[in-house]
Formats: sequence, structure tokens, C-alpha cells
Amino acid sequence: MRTCVTGATGFVGAHLARLLAERGDEVRVAYRNADTLEALKGVKFRRAKADVLDFKAMRRACRGCDVLFHTAGYVGSSPLERVWRLNMHSPLIAVEAAAAEGLERVVVTSTISAIGPANGRPADENTEYPENWTGLAYPDSKHEGEREALEAGERHGIDVVVVNPAYVLGVPVNPDQKGENSTRTVGNYLRGRLPAVIDAPMNFVDVEDVARGHVLAAEKGKAGERYILGGENLTWPGLVDRIAAISGIHLPVLVLPREVAWVARVREAIGLPGLVSTEGYELMGQDWMFSSRKAERELGYRSQPIEDTLHATIDWYNELIEAGVFNDSGGSGMSRMAGGMRAAGRLGLLSPFRIGQRVAGRRVLAGL
Repeated sequence: MRTCVTGATGFVGAHLARLLAERGDEVRVAYRNADTLEALKGVKFRRAKADVLDFKAMRRACRGCDVLFHTAGYVGSSPLERVWRLNMHSPLIAVEAAAAEGLERVVVTSTISAIGPANGRPADENTEYPENWTGLAYPDSKHEGEREALEAGERHGIDVVVVNPAYVLGVPVNPDQKGENSTRTVGNYLRGRLPAVIDAPMNFVDVEDVARGHVLAAEKGKAGERYILGGENLTWPGLVDRIAAISGIHLPVLVLPREVAWVARVREAIGLPGLVSTEGYELMGQDWMFSSRKAERELGYRSQPIEDTLHATIDWYNELIEAGVFNDSGGSGMSRMAGGMRAAGRLGLLSPFRIGQRVAGRRVLAGL
């Protein structure tokens, strides 16, 4: 099969491109900057220089292919114009370009947050997105991108399937890369640069499972449908505890209540600086519990135990640390705050927190 992949230099896209190449596909990678192709080290592919916002370039990139995997997107909240153009507008361009070239199917990569927060129990594909949206650029733009892609599919008569990956962990295709993606949570903890997390749930999944889910969606997914590609529901403090247990590295991480997002909004409104953006707090503070039962039932999707994923991610990060890859990393507000937490632990100043944790019945510290 002839396949085209956008965003193939990203974490998920690179794994997808490798999986397609390993099964014998003729893989064409749409790229903008040749320097980023190092993410595909060891992968056999053909190049197609194209900006995903350029309709004509996208037509050339997917010409002669059978399936287009549009994994390109922008994970962030600013600059707003870039967030919306890449997450909302590029899926539309991808579908229209594929339709113009007569492709059979487009698989669009979205995110679980585009489905909307859970409400006390795991959300699924039927969960209704908030009527007035979330007010958060990343999920709102991805949600609108899904809608634009699916409507374009109906309008042009081309099959469009949406996949919604959870929070992705694992090892990059090119293990020499630093891991400037969602794995940074693991890396920051191991390097003593994670001062705090919010006491809220998230669904975590292995990047290789997500790549396989994309292939299954292309093969078995129903046109016009979306499929959650998730793994295990954990809280952020629970994830930190598992990283600590597996790595044997025990560092104090402050557990913040979900209400801290409201404090961040006030701080931002009065112009005070902060360690993390308000949207960052609000995203981490949502209830992101999800179920992958639909993908399991209709696609045959399966996810591996989160412990296996964490073992691999931790081992890879430790190799980078031992190789001195991060030696030139400068300090930051986050790292200084984490250092203060460690110093407080050595001086016994965290004991009141442990006592308060038992009295209040709420997590205050993780990682110990």
C-alpha cells in the first residue's frame, strides 16, 4: 500500500511511519524542515516537501497514495493563530487535498481532550463536548479540526476516520533525541526538575499502541467515526508514584489541588508571572478519564500495561542522563522549585505535609 504521513517527524507520526514501512508500505513523508527528519532514523521512506497549510503542496504530497495519515498538529496554547491554523485548518486542507487526488481514506489524529472532560466516570466517543467549549485553545482547536475534517469527508465523498490518542509515553523512534514531547514528565522527574503535579486523572498510553491504533483505524474504522486510543486511567500523583517505584528514585513532588487553576487565572489577570501557563494548569486539572472499548470492539485495538511503558521510558531517559545529554541544560523556575522541595526534604521540613496528608485525607506529596 502507498501511504502518506504528515507530522511524521513528531512522536506519534514517526512511530506510525516506521510501523507502515515495516509492514511493507511505500511510505511518503510530508515534511517542512529537512533537519527534523532525523526523528525517522532507520526508517525507509520517500520525501515530499510540503507545508500542511498549503493545499497545492499537500496535493502533490499525497498524489498516487491510497491513504493519508494526518498526524500533524500543534501541542500548545500560544501563539493562538498557530494553534488554530494547525489544529483546526490543516485537517480540512488534508482531507480536501486527499479528495482532490482520489485517495480512499484519511485518518486524522486528534486527542482525547477534543472529546471533552469526563464527569466522574470514563468518557467515551459519545461524550458531549461542552456547549460553550472549554475556553482552552488546544482542545477547542482540535475539536473544531475534527468537525471540519469529518464534514469535508462527507462533502467530498472520501472516508475520514478520527483517532483520539491519550497522553502518550514511550521511547522515540530515534532514541538519541532528548524527548521534547509528552515524555518530559517522566524525564523531569528523573532529573529532579518536577516540583509539582495536580491531583487530577489522566489516561496514559504507549506510543507504539497508538501507532498500531492508527493502522487499525485505516483498515477497519468506520467512515465518519472517531476512536479513542487510550491505555490506563491514573492520577498524576499516581503516575509519579509508579515512576518512583520503578526507577528507585524517590523525590518529593508537591500535589496541588485542582482549584489551583482558578488561582492561576487570578494571577494571570493581575499580570503576575508564573511557572506554568494558566492553560497548562487548567489542562492538567481536568478529568481526563477515558474508555477505549469502542476501539477494542470495532478495531481490535489493545494497549499494553502502563508498567511496561514506564520501564521502557525510564530506561531510555536514564541512558540519556548517563550519556550527559542534558548537561548543558540551564536552570529554570521549575527546576529551582524542585530543588527547593528536595532541600526541604533533606532538612525534614516536609514532615508536617505528611502529617497533614493523613489528617486531611488528601494527597499532598508524591514520589516518596
